[in-house]
Amino acid sequence: MDPRNLLLSLEVGARVVVRYRIDVGFTDALGDLLEISDTACTVRTRRTDVAIALDTVTAARVVPPAPPRRSRSH
Repeated sequence: MDPRNLLLSLEVGARVVVRYRIDVGFTDALGDLLEISDTACTVRTRRTDVAIALDTVTAARVVPPAPPRRSRSH
């Protein structure tokens, strides 16, 4: 399945990694799928929400949930 159709088939909340084109090459967004439309998707990463035009997506896949964060020991 091509990456665009994969993203369109997913439910909001799925954990994904999306590779997409930017001016200087490629970058990835890893996180939860917040929104999906025929033209764009939004992925919530650890740092921010990333809006991605679907025509820039070159690869996408579903990934397992993030491991739980370890508590800090003092």
